[in-house]
Amino acid sequence: MLLLISLSQLSSSVHRNQENQSADVTFILLGFSEYPELQVPLFLLFLAIYTVTVLGNLGMIMVIKINPKLHAPMYYFLSHLSFVDFCYSTVVTPKLLENLVVEDRTISFTGCIMQFFFACVFVVTETFMLAVMAYDRFVAVCSPLLYTVVMSQKLCSLLVGASYSWGIACSLTFTYFLLELSFRGNNIINNFVCEHAAIVSMSCSDPYISQKIILVSATFNEISSLMIILTSYVFIFITVMKMPSTGGRHKAFSTCASHLTAITIFHGTILFLYCVPNSRNSWLMVKVASVFYTVVIPMLNPLIYSLRNKDVKETVKKLFNTTLSCDKCKARILIISF
Repeated sequence: MLLLISLSQLSSSVHRNQENQSADVTFILLGFSEYPELQVPLFLLFLAIYTVTVLGNLGMIMVIKINPKLHAPMYYFLSHLSFVDFCYSTVVTPKLLENLVVEDRTISFTGCIMQFFFACVFVVTETFMLAVMAYDRFVAVCSPLLYTVVMSQKLCSLLVGASYSWGIACSLTFTYFLLELSFRGNNIINNFVCEHAAIVSMSCSDPYISQKIILVSATFNEISSLMIILTSYVFIFITVMKMPSTGGRHKAFSTCASHLTAITIFHGTILFLYCVPNSRNSWLMVKVASVFYTVVIPMLNPLIYSLRNKDVKETVKKLFNTTLSCDKCKARILIISF
């Protein structure tokens, strides 16, 4: 309901903003157009990645839903992470694929703003979903006897709801200040996605406030989420090192390995893109990093969690074997009928 109300308000704001423009505003996403010989290979590569992303994330959600052994807080958060990854990739990748095969790479003012809005919602949500999952691992390792009491269904729903709500709130704020800017005519964005920095650089008005708002918010989001993650894993590390059994330590570390891998890839890419000197000055570097965290990471997360999780792998094998058995039964019935 909150998202529907927010979208309604955003759509009306976009409409009012468009009316205030002196001419029709469009954006041209250059993407990888400077490499014409790579258009087809890149299209096939990104199509394959997107296919794996959709199948992997929706498959993960289905596996968690049908296996009672996976009805635990950790998998509840993982199902929402998969949903966020699926949505995030779907906001960006189809337009990227389209621009690789068509000459006209324009996107309307409304389309660009809406893509930016949804991309912000899901990237901020994922940032805090990973932090929530770190807290979940902290409780599981450091207070295993109280785990089911502390991580109640009510608390889990509250943490997930807070992550989505904060993502929507941040995105609405960023988008509102973007809509306060003025744009005219055709605007060329040297990227494949409507990124904030690229959009404000096309503005005819002073983007100072919009830039400061997103800088402060992004810094707060990154620092606060990393503090939750680092604090959780410091206590996890101390607790694990105190365990007398080597087997116990190995088991505890293995339950956190998938999450640590996902965190390292996600935050490492963002920190490299926005914090490494001169990385913002190279548009090729920006595009590659943007591809990584908008297209590749949503594909990697279900693979990371499924390959390292015994229960998930067993469920997938059972589903696969069941499907094969059903296909064989159908084949036999068809043969008998003939």
